[in-house]
Amino acid sequence: MNFKEQLSDYPVFGVVAKAAAELGVEAYVIGGFVRDLILKRSSKDIDIVSIGSGIELAELVASELGPDVFVSVYKNFGTAQLRQGELEVEFVGARKESYRADSRKPAVEDGTLSDDQNRRDFTINAMGISLNPANFGDLVDPFDGTRDLRKKIIRTPLDPEITFSDDPLRMMRAVRFAAQLNFDIEPDTFDAITRMKDRISIVSYERISEELNKIILSRTPSYGFKLLYHSGLLAIIFPELIELLGVETIDGKGHKDNFYHTLQVLDNVSEHTDDLWLRWAAILHDIAKPATKKFDRKVGWSFHNHEEIGARMVPAIFRRMKLPLNEKMRFVKKLVRLHLRPIVLSREQITDSAMRRLLVEAGEDIEALMKLCRADITSKNPDKVKRFLANFDLVEQKLKDLEERDKLRNFQPVITGELIMEAFGLKPGREVGVIKETIREAILEGIIPNEYDPAFAFMVQEGEKMGLTRVV
Repeated sequence: MNFKEQLSDYPVFGVVAKAAAELGVEAYVIGGFVRDLILKRSSKDIDIVSIGSGIELAELVASELGPDVFVSVYKNFGTAQLRQGELEVEFVGARKESYRADSRKPAVEDGTLSDDQNRRDFTINAMGISLNPANFGDLVDPFDGTRDLRKKIIRTPLDPEITFSDDPLRMMRAVRFAAQLNFDIEPDTFDAITRMKDRISIVSYERISEELNKIILSRTPSYGFKLLYHSGLLAIIFPELIELLGVETIDGKGHKDNFYHTLQVLDNVSEHTDDLWLRWAAILHDIAKPATKKFDRKVGWSFHNHEEIGARMVPAIFRRMKLPLNEKMRFVKKLVRLHLRPIVLSREQITDSAMRRLLVEAGEDIEALMKLCRADITSKNPDKVKRFLANFDLVEQKLKDLEERDKLRNFQPVITGELIMEAFGLKPGREVGVIKETIREAILEGIIPNEYDPAFAFMVQEGEKMGLTRVV
């Protein structure tokens, strides 16, 4: 199989071939780019293996590409990287690796192309294409990766226990590639993951979360989570999610399986957004249900206040999993806390006051919240789902109308604490807080508009009720 014609679409390969010939070394494009080329998927990451110094080859290629091309050299890893347009090209010398049982850091030495392909994670990532004049474009596929692509199979090139023992993160990568490509994990490979799962504990959470986020961003992320669950990895890396699993029945009354419900919500929201953090909100929206589950013989199962307790759990989960603790975490926390509010409104008589409060609390995240809430409407009864969604349409329209009329997004009352103190000659204290909160509530209840003159008159009136006298 030869890919000379396809490689011609990427001028950088001709430059690499010329530079490798000048240095008297062999060069190959290898790994994910080759896989995606065969699958006819776009790829901007190119890995070049040199049977010699990858750094030296990178520097010569950069000089051929022109003075504007900069090479990043990582001598400790024997790699170099450059950019050409949208392409990111990494160079490395062929190597073989050996691992200790307690470490992911291998002992590395120079090797052959065969050595380099042996150390790859999966057969579909071990394929190479020659960039050498004698056989430019020829596929080098020692583990029959093309067959596995046709069969849609994830399989390790060597004994899977050796592959996963050497680098336990590859177990997460197997699930990630299966989720991204909609492939199956070959049975022996999957069995090895279940046996080797505990070795994931030597991998840093930064690396685990990087793979987990890629699973979450796949087209149908529930597939990846089910693989993680059945392999045993999920219980180790994300025990809170496992707690959602199962249905308890008392007196013939059961509740929904909140694990599979969560996966359905995740898939639902993923149909409408690629926002990673909105998808995380879907994962965590019911995370506190196990902690709040109670049974009452009259009303059945309840999960009272799970949205508030779940919101409080978000920072600790993000911290442990080395996810960002900035506005992204606060966004997820907010959506977890508010996720029941629009759904409750869709089941009750809608009041302007309740709508205003939701708009104020959600602020700029109201659209994301509504996407999450729509995704959270799940049932085996399609008529029930249809009815809830119709009610939800009314809520969304009402919110839109109120927002256009009252401009409540990122709401701040026009009367500030400073204005209250100046009007009544007060110092900071309880009276200022009481008046300020009374004004805020009056605006949200629709008693007064959020405009200066009516709000100021209302402030004076409330101050007089408290025995205060206006001084300015």
